[in-house]
Amino acid sequence: MAKWGEGDPRWIVEERADATNVNNWHWTERDVSGWSSERLRQLLLGVRVDGPPGVCHVTDVAKLEGDASINNRKGKLIFFYEWQLRANWLGTSCGGVKFRGSVEVANLSDENDMDELDISVSLGKDQPDTPLLELMKTRGVQEVRRALGDYVTQLKSEFSQGMILPTASESKAPPPEEKRNPVQTSRTQVQICSAPECSPCPTPCVAGVRISTCGFNLKETFRTTPEELYRTFTNQEFVQVFSRSAAAVDARRGGRFQMMDGNVSGEFTQLVPYQHMEMRWRFRTWPGAHYANVSLQLVDGGDETELLMECRGVPLGEEDTTREGWTRFYFQAIKQTFGY
Repeated sequence: MAKWGEGDPRWIVEERADATNVNNWHWTERDVSGWSSERLRQLLLGVRVDGPPGVCHVTDVAKLEGDASINNRKGKLIFFYEWQLRANWLGTSCGGVKFRGSVEVANLSDENDMDELDISVSLGKDQPDTPLLELMKTRGVQEVRRALGDYVTQLKSEFSQGMILPTASESKAPPPEEKRNPVQTSRTQVQICSAPECSPCPTPCVAGVRISTCGFNLKETFRTTPEELYRTFTNQEFVQVFSRSAAAVDARRGGRFQMMDGNVSGEFTQLVPYQHMEMRWRFRTWPGAHYANVSLQLVDGGDETELLMECRGVPLGEEDTTREGWTRFYFQAIKQTFGY
């Protein structure tokens, strides 16, 4: 290895904070097979279609084989992934008759565009012919393709962070000037407090993770009472049923929760039975120690309940994914599971 001031400058580690992979010249690799496997299962289990023949949804992932990695060479990110998968689906006709089948993807890889994926749908052995098969071959395939596309998008956005290190010249550059509205630009940083005693935090504080954030509101109507809907969010057994995964829920102020195979975690900050819930909520791939503030208001509408959600402090760039996640894996999953 060359000494300071001598030889190939690509090897020089002088004035480097990390003293590794100078100018991103060397090949570095990150294995993301474990995260990919969990995320693919989660996305596929959210596939559901309905039409005149009835309703179909994916019930389980029977086969998921492959691997994925992210590589950095000369400052360029290269993504490798290759998966073979098979999922089972359940269809229910308008008359209440149930049919089972499977959907198979032979080669989800970086070599194929999403539109080129070969996705085959079939009925189970000894299952009678049904129009639900055509529903799955058309709209079902579209939903599967969209779910797999979401995986690839998240792979390239969430797990590419930190793969390209700053060069020596970049490390000396002054920080960008802060602007007043942090949501308008990804270069602006605001201070978000992650301390439990400060939540919900009305104004930026001086402790926590420096990160640009945004927020959103959602409104959903459930055909049930506020009491039942409140229990659905706070009872551990109910959460495990609609999330189709192990969960730990301590429904009290300061109580922690974890669900969806550890991808979602947080803490209840306020609970008003059958009326209101507030929590610090995070997705596992978010920057460490950073939480969003989520408020759920239950409005009694007689034979239905209107849920008003306010979510603040979502990392910039994660708004669409977080909104879709709440809609699909909370609201739609609860309706499908409990008939609300």
